[in-house]
Amino acid sequence: MSLIGEPIEIYSLFKKYGSFSAVDDLTLKIKRNSFTGLLGPNGAGKSTTLKMLTHLINASSGEAYINGVDVTKDPKTALTGVGTVVETPEFYTYLTPEETFRLIGQVIGMSSESIAAETSSILETVKMTEWRDKKLGTFSKGMRQRIALGQAFLGDPGIIILDEPTSGLDPRGMAEMRQVLKNIRTGRDVTVLMSSHMLHEVSDLCDRVAILDHGKLVFEDTIDAVSSVSGARQIILKTIRPATEADVSKIAGLPGVMSASLYGGGIEMNVSSEHARNPDLFRLVGESNIGVYEMQEGASLESTYLSLVKGSR
Repeated sequence: MSLIGEPIEIYSLFKKYGSFSAVDDLTLKIKRNSFTGLLGPNGAGKSTTLKMLTHLINASSGEAYINGVDVTKDPKTALTGVGTVVETPEFYTYLTPEETFRLIGQVIGMSSESIAAETSSILETVKMTEWRDKKLGTFSKGMRQRIALGQAFLGDPGIIILDEPTSGLDPRGMAEMRQVLKNIRTGRDVTVLMSSHMLHEVSDLCDRVAILDHGKLVFEDTIDAVSSVSGARQIILKTIRPATEADVSKIAGLPGVMSASLYGGGIEMNVSSEHARNPDLFRLVGESNIGVYEMQEGASLESTYLSLVKGSR
């Protein structure tokens, strides 16, 4: 058994299907109280990694520890105190959210009083209080996703593992789920590991990122450290009116702008590091007459991702 270091530690993990390695010699440590995005294209090995980590499938070789306990050898102990949403959530459709939480709470050994108190708090967190006594069979996919996320909070877990929690949702559902995820660590110490193939999602939610490609880890660090790899910074332009493709073209043509795209009603631009704090650039942005009222700067995950992930399947 490993001495407890970081809450999640993976060493030389493989998952092979014949001669094909879905996960290829993965070694990764997830920092305590971090929100880490496991990022990569479809088929990169993200879901396979999380399934091995939650013991839904067996590893071909290697070790995976949660709080110092090897998941491959003692999954019941390792996964105690871990909240998960892996794969498409399935529920008994004839139960209500309240009944579902009561059932899950009993399975994980919670008292009736704790279940009742946490149910009210969690349903408020995921904005489902008014639906607490409605049958899940009447819920949309987005509503069920929120209930799935809510059940992962039961028992106040110290670790939460999520596999593409916004997958398959419409734009409004994705925005609502991201807002819930942004508040996931409010008032609690918790380590979150979330897989995603969406750059914006990881940039918005995570403070660390691990990038997989063809089953291999190609980058792992803080979001802020991304710019040292890409040589670029991400700047979000918030506009008074919804931005258009014509607005994007204006911004993309400015000196130092490597790329620009529509983002959340405004514009995301990736700017070379030497131009990121150039006052002339921001003067030109102001003169573009696209109604910018706020700018937010961060590391450019897109540039790093595209430079590292090549020939994705």
